[in-house]
Amino acid sequence: MTSLLCILLLSLIFMNLILILKLVSIHRAADELRETFADRLKNDTNVGIVISTSDKKLRRLAADMDWQLKLLRKAQLNYMQGDRELKAAVTNMSHDLRTPLTAICGYMELIKQETLSDKAKRYLDIMENRVQALKNLTEELFRYSVILSADFNIGKENLSLNAALEETAAAYYGALKNADIEPQIYMPETDICRTLNRQALLRILANLMDNAIKYSGRSLSITLAKDGTITFCNRADKLDELSAGRLFDRFFTVESGERSTGLGLSIAKTLTEEMGGRIHADFQDGVLSIILHFPSNKGF
Repeated sequence: MTSLLCILLLSLIFMNLILILKLVSIHRAADELRETFADRLKNDTNVGIVISTSDKKLRRLAADMDWQLKLLRKAQLNYMQGDRELKAAVTNMSHDLRTPLTAICGYMELIKQETLSDKAKRYLDIMENRVQALKNLTEELFRYSVILSADFNIGKENLSLNAALEETAAAYYGALKNADIEPQIYMPETDICRTLNRQALLRILANLMDNAIKYSGRSLSITLAKDGTITFCNRADKLDELSAGRLFDRFFTVESGERSTGLGLSIAKTLTEEMGGRIHADFQDGVLSIILHFPSNKGF
């Protein structure tokens, strides 16, 4: 009886050892699956998912994951190709529209030199406004497609946000004066510096200034905080919380922006995120705040 118990005990110990080894092998295979899958998602490679275990079900799972990964990569490549073709088509279309629009504007100027009735002049003014809106949209489409295809992480340099804001405000002095806006600008005395693409930063600030001039209602304050947050704040009585939340959507326009294309803030958002920043809108009690933040060079 004792010898039988010893045999059973040894058998149990042996079976437990086998189960432990099997469990260790499964755990190692699961880790290999997780790490390899993450690596294949990150890196574009045709190497399949390989695991060291001999377990048939796990190897079948690895094969299925590998197949699905190949389908995903194929879909991504198709999307990227379609995206490139769409951007090229938009660029070409907007470029092709420039010539006839320029010709239309020229003929309209010639018509204005003729003797016209008051009714004809009124119709001509309406046509001129619509053609100008179409011209602005064409220009913005062209710029938008160029911006999306550019890499603004290239050519970064150490820039002063203070200096960039001052340069933008000076460039828009005439437009602000014509709109009867005297902006209140608040900045710290010390330079707040970030590593950014200069062209992209100035474009972002210009688009935010354009938006403020269109919808500010003669009130505008611009604040630069020490943490690199820039806030454009103005009254916007024709906005509400819903429309404020859509300001960064492509082609979304507010009624008062008759010649607006709706691309300005969308471009600003794209460029900001391309350089690792954040931008959002906040609307409270009729006051719109566009908040732009670039983290320090050390990261968030």
